[in-house]
Amino acid sequence: MKSISIILACCLAVSVQAGELYRSIDAQGKVHYSDRPLAGTDDVEQLHLGQPPAPDDAIPYETRRAMQYFPVTLYASAGCGSPCQLAREFLQQRGIPFSEKQVTTQEELDAFRQLSGGDSIPAATVGRSWLRGFLAPDWNKELDAADYPKNAPYRARSAP
Repeated sequence: MKSISIILACCLAVSVQAGELYRSIDAQGKVHYSDRPLAGTDDVEQLHLGQPPAPDDAIPYETRRAMQYFPVTLYASAGCGSPCQLAREFLQQRGIPFSEKQVTTQEELDAFRQLSGGDSIPAATVGRSWLRGFLAPDWNKELDAADYPKNAPYRARSAP
């Protein structure tokens, strides 16, 4: 076990110097780590050590699946004030990844009315379902139906 730790530490040192690290498995099933892929083997993987995970890797699988089928969009406006802030904080505290659209111009308001069937802000979409006005029990019910976790172990930020 001690020799494996030493070998792995050496491989990490090599990867820092070389910038690349490969894991190759030979025909006998022996695993090799090197700065170049092992010649004559098909099972090669380039390791990405020391790099931060992609943004989606930090989000649990259940949340990513819910995001895929039921994306959440918050509609807010500058004059909305406290209700929009409460809706935003609600989504953030529950750990729901969401995008936010500001309704500022008359054209945006007209488009919003046509999409939502009303002009109540804040509003949100969970997939194709519309939530008009902020009522936490209604929003919880819709997010639960979309299989978003009730309590996320992380805090998602709204998308830019």
